[in-house]
Amino acid sequence: MLVKWIRCSVVDRHGFERGQRKWAGLLGEPGFRGQGGGWSRTRPDVAHVFAFWDNRVFYDSFMARGHDRPATGQAGTFRDMQVMLFERRFDVKTGFEPEFTDVDVVRVAHSSVHEDRAEHFTLMQKQVWNPAMAGSPGIVRGLFGEAPGNEFLVLSMWRSSAERGKYRTDGAERLAARAQTETDVAALSGDVVELEPSWTV
Repeated sequence: MLVKWIRCSVVDRHGFERGQRKWAGLLGEPGFRGQGGGWSRTRPDVAHVFAFWDNRVFYDSFMARGHDRPATGQAGTFRDMQVMLFERRFDVKTGFEPEFTDVDVVRVAHSSVHEDRAEHFTLMQKQVWNPAMAGSPGIVRGLFGEAPGNEFLVLSMWRSSAERGKYRTDGAERLAARAQTETDVAALSGDVVELEPSWTV
């Protein structure tokens, strides 16, 4: 599965949200699996959108054919758009599906990993972080993805921000030490996204 992560700073919130609803036209596109997004909790002008496709072939076909029509509806409503594509490597918890109707919050963590530590980082995600997250109350599903250049994405979906807060404060430093995260990771960024139901496709 291909994961597309879009992050941008919105300058016209009403126009952006109106345009976001037009992406409902993605339904029925070959290979399209789902899309959702919302607003950053820490920076209210920052929007995140997550889209899921069966593979790169279907995604590239859509980008060549149908992307520009809905995209023009949001022209001028945002700036500083960043787009990254990741291939799903494995699930956090089990049976990931790109569903947004049963969750309120998405946590996204993006790691740039030292080249000689990428294998160790992936192993620690499986052996240390995944069991801790899967056992946390409130997490519904998640995935671990990889992009060229030793870039990794952990996307987790939660029933509420309060439940995710419990996980964050419950031993994250201890887990990071056990996983040697500081040794593996060159740069780490992330956000907590409050989902907007009207953006779900």
